[in-house]
Amino acid sequence: MKEYKRVLTIAGSDSGGGAGIQADLKTFSACGCFGTSAITAITAQNTLGVRAIHSVPVEILQAQVLAVIEDIGVDAIKIGMLHSAELIAAVAVVLREADVENIVLDPVMVATSGDPLIEESAVDAMKKLLFPLVKVITPNIPEAEILLGQKIEGEDLAQVAQALAEEFSVSVLAKAGHQQGDLFVDVLYSSVTEKITRFPTTRVDTQNTHGTGCSLSSAIASFLARGEDLETAIASASQYLHGALVAGAEYKIGAGHGPVHHFYRFW
Repeated sequence: MKEYKRVLTIAGSDSGGGAGIQADLKTFSACGCFGTSAITAITAQNTLGVRAIHSVPVEILQAQVLAVIEDIGVDAIKIGMLHSAELIAAVAVVLREADVENIVLDPVMVATSGDPLIEESAVDAMKKLLFPLVKVITPNIPEAEILLGQKIEGEDLAQVAQALAEEFSVSVLAKAGHQQGDLFVDVLYSSVTEKITRFPTTRVDTQNTHGTGCSLSSAIASFLARGEDLETAIASASQYLHGALVAGAEYKIGAGHGPVHHFYRFW
């Protein structure tokens, strides 16, 4: 019998379908994996912004994760929106028991619209409880600023990635999407090899960028599940996301930041 490559997303639900759990599951499928999910929060949002956030009870979140791991199993895990310190602690407990190697953490803190998606107390909990358990974190510039506690203005992202990696003992993919220019370069600093790897990408002229961070981290988890090493998985994920952005730019959906086209390779 054939076996799927299995990827679990632990993240919030996006009613608009462009980010969160919905984007993760689409990405897993598009990248050749079987996706499962544990919902951390329900959000009311669309392309214009986030209207409300309702956290899932801790025991329900833990039950979702355990139900998936104990029966279906996982080859990789992507962690996205964790709204509160309580939820972060609950996820950390389950992950320590699960002993999964391929865990990608997207430290979701601010939506594309600028709306905050995390409580202040949750940032410290994330640093202390989750960072030691994961293979790589994927902060964008605003998230890196929150994690470092300082503004990032003109710094080489390699320095940012290295500073985060050394402070928290975790590999860091610092994302350049908030920088200006036609070419931007995401930078990986590996805490294992102490090596810097750059991933250049040409900018796509589009406002359909909702869920790009979710989709990239989910693609990385997918390619890790398929057996690629971290650097190769990031390169594969970057190529996938760029294609999704290019294809998504041709569509109009909603009045704000629309989604990328996750299934551009198929239709």
